[in-house]
Amino acid sequence: MNKSWFVYILECQDGSFYTGITTDIEKRMKIHAEGKGSKYVRNKHLKKLLKTKKCLSRSEAQKAEYQIKKLDKRDKLNWFNS
Repeated sequence: MNKSWFVYILECQDGSFYTGITTDIEKRMKIHAEGKGSKYVRNKHLKKLLKTKKCLSRSEAQKAEYQIKKLDKRDKLNWFNS
């Protein structure tokens, strides 16, 4: 079975962004909201999901995540529009 992979960006309560990958956006956001996700979001607290983009594979999602994390904050959301 081929799972769909997604790269996503969310905003934390302090205004910072977090980028990650998942096969289930709803489940992952629930985990972040419960404070059981990444250490970063656990400490900064989830505010809201900002953008998602479907990828063809886990590898593509990981490459996209890496690209996004290298960008300046103001350019991160623009990446999802390209």
